[in-house]
Amino acid sequence: MRTIFWDFNGTILDDAKLCYDILIEMLKEEERPLVTFEEYLMIFTFPVEAYYDKVYDLKKTSFKVLAHRFIERYQPRSLELSLHEGVIETIHQCKLKGYQNVLLSASEEKNLHEQLKHYGIDHLFDHILGTSNVYATSKVMVAKRFIEQHHLNPNEMIMIGDTLHDAEVAKEIGARIILFTKGHQHPSRFENHEMIDQIQEILGKI
Repeated sequence: MRTIFWDFNGTILDDAKLCYDILIEMLKEEERPLVTFEEYLMIFTFPVEAYYDKVYDLKKTSFKVLAHRFIERYQPRSLELSLHEGVIETIHQCKLKGYQNVLLSASEEKNLHEQLKHYGIDHLFDHILGTSNVYATSKVMVAKRFIEQHHLNPNEMIMIGDTLHDAEVAKEIGARIILFTKGHQHPSRFENHEMIDQIQEILGKI
């Protein structure tokens, strides 16, 4: 079966501005220099610890402390956001085109399921893949394990994401990558990658 791997944060859930707002709150508390939203889009990366190292003093406050502090603020407020326009219908149309929809996220599984249930979209996915902690490291091993278990053909896989890490994951698993420009990274960073400005554009590319 043909498979589409969907990223969640920034691709399905429109949460970039919330993540930026929490960053500003935490930078003020740490008495660190502030950044603009445009600068956030230029420096955000995976693993998240590498991004934190650009804006915090990790010798003063550890990454683990900051990561837990972030998620405590993010999770409840993430339930007040919106999905990107056209997401639900697009995922449904992909299903009708014969694709299985697999959610692949760096988010901790319990938090991820809470969000999906809250937004009433958990039923749209044939499989939901998250991680075992809140440190948002890499999705590569999660994806590889799933592909091996389900004997998927890389030539029949597409990944939809909003960061260069999604492109890295796609390369590692041999999938085609399409990057969405309204997420957590500035589109100027997506040079030489296939891009879409609206989620609905996927339907004309698969």
